[in-house]
Amino acid sequence: MLKKIDKLIEGKLFSEYPSIDRKGIKRTRAIISHQYFDIDTKIIYEECKNKIPEIKDTIEEILKDI
Repeated sequence: MLKKIDKLIEGKLFSEYPSIDRKGIKRTRAIISHQYFDIDTKIIYEECKNKIPEIKDTIEEILKDI
């Protein structure tokens, strides 16, 4: 989804909205997708609980701006 949003705003997503940790999001997705037997579900849960509201707020801000 981040790639699609970045494309909509002409590649400015990560420079204009630095609160989005693109690398962290990509790493987490890769771990969940490919190393799911090795993940600590408590860590994933805490990360989601703490980070998703912040990411959601930023994405809503981006959508308002475009």
